[in-house]
Amino acid sequence: MSWYSSTAVMHAVIGTTALATFWIAGISKKGSPVHKTAGKIYLLAMVGILLSAFPMAISIAINKSQVAGSFLLYLLIITSTSVWNSWRAIRDKRDWKRYTGPVYKSLMVLNLIGGLSIAAIGIFMADFMQVIITSFSLIALVSAYRMYQFQREAPTDPRWWMREHLSAMLGNGVATHIAFLQIGLPKILPILSGSSLLNLAWLGPLVVAVLAGFYLTRKYTPKRA
Repeated sequence: MSWYSSTAVMHAVIGTTALATFWIAGISKKGSPVHKTAGKIYLLAMVGILLSAFPMAISIAINKSQVAGSFLLYLLIITSTSVWNSWRAIRDKRDWKRYTGPVYKSLMVLNLIGGLSIAAIGIFMADFMQVIITSFSLIALVSAYRMYQFQREAPTDPRWWMREHLSAMLGNGVATHIAFLQIGLPKILPILSGSSLLNLAWLGPLVVAVLAGFYLTRKYTPKRA
């Protein structure tokens, strides 16, 4: 078995762990021991996914497709941002300045560069999934703008960290479910593969995340009078 195949198998195993613990943390009571433990395991699994995906993305860019490899590297940027922010929002919930420190600002710049780059690749180089690749550039561009706005001035809402954590975890959930729908589900149920599943795999989790974001924000961080 080649290193790529071995890494892909390890990536799939870690991804299964991430998917399971995401839902355990999601449906458990917020702040409970189960929620905290599942959340920690989930974030560790996401780190494993990022570390295993990086060399595979490089290999794809060199040996198979520059467009596909570049898009995978772009996905690593936005996913790394969500993983970092979801973790640090909890750790630094009493220190906004520390939360928006050098790593936060570096990720902000990386999102801007990644978003502009993948937009150009989608428009001028891609001959497959052009709409999806170009559309996904908006995630990093919007994220970079939102991060820029957030780090400019300390928030007045003491529960700012909850908003940041929820937003980042929804981003993590999008990445986890796209991977499952795009890679895992077609192998389990080959009959579901095809263009319809392709569009559902990429765009479905985004729509669900937006709707879930509105609901969770209203529930856990209501506007103060």
